[in-house]
Amino acid sequence: MTRKPIFAANWKMNKGASETEDFAKAILPKVQHHTFPCDIVIAPPFTSIPKAAELLGNVSSVALAAQNCSQFDSGAYTGEVSPMMLKEFFVHYVILGHSERRAIYGESDEFINAKVLKALEVNLRPIFCIGETLEEREAGKLEEVLRRQVTVGLKDVSEEGLGDVVIAYEPVWAIGTGVTATAEQAQEAHAFVRSLIAEQFGGEAAAKIRIQYGGSVKPGNARELMACPDIDGALIGGAALEPASFLEIIENGTA
Repeated sequence: MTRKPIFAANWKMNKGASETEDFAKAILPKVQHHTFPCDIVIAPPFTSIPKAAELLGNVSSVALAAQNCSQFDSGAYTGEVSPMMLKEFFVHYVILGHSERRAIYGESDEFINAKVLKALEVNLRPIFCIGETLEEREAGKLEEVLRRQVTVGLKDVSEEGLGDVVIAYEPVWAIGTGVTATAEQAQEAHAFVRSLIAEQFGGEAAAKIRIQYGGSVKPGNARELMACPDIDGALIGGAALEPASFLEIIENGTA
């Protein structure tokens, strides 16, 4: 089965509105009237989403994402942003369960699952992040960790709902470190994740779901990583902050 690759730029806590405007204007000539063999997603910080929506909201080849959302529609949740608020700004995807949310802010698998279910309920597409730390990998716990994250994080998701989920496998030891999993390591983990989806949702669902790789993806390694049969695009951090670098990754990854 042919799966359409998806390349997502996770800007993290970078780029205010003016920098977002500069980035959008830099890529507009490349994306405005061009058809890509992949989906392109950009995830600015919350405060920059309105500017990104203003400039890119009507560009069919680019979709906007948020980097997080609440599991609630509204209420007394100081500092939170609801999925319904995001939808007002043409946001179609939301990154959930990123390792930085798990490690720095203590988000549990159950907490992330509640967000996944809420996002699907309001027709936002989760980019659901999973991945092991270096200590877990070295202790031989890779499969145990991924199994727990997938099983709990996607609990109660319907097979139909799963069709709107993108999984992002990100070995924590490769995020922002400059160290990238080898293509062999990445493919092995992706194949295992796909087998977990087959166990939980069936073979057809497993064949359809897109699984991105994230972790120091750069123009120089994109082609080799994306050539792996179970890797369906990339979730890109630092290398997606520069328009030329982000576009080069997409170009190399879809060549």
